[in-house]
Amino acid sequence: MIASSAGVATTMAVTAVSPAAAGAMGRTEEAAKLIKRPETPIPADVVVAYVHDAARGVVTVIHGDTERTYKDAALARRLLKAAHHSSKERR
Repeated sequence: MIASSAGVATTMAVTAVSPAAAGAMGRTEEAAKLIKRPETPIPADVVVAYVHDAARGVVTVIHGDTERTYKDAALARRLLKAAHHSSKERR
């Protein structure tokens, strides 16, 4: 299902969220709010998502030792938008 190679990850947006937050991402789109300093520490049970192919809306989600790839254009857009917004904040 997924090719494992160093070249696959050349142009991607990466984000890590808790499983509870990941579930909330499936809800209707609402305006994202940047939280500069989260009130809680990074959870031990992290979910990582990256946009594998932005043009096709392909997103790979990794949780523990499970890796799944989905075609979800809306999720890909939101991740890229969040990554772009985050990179602007660091400048």
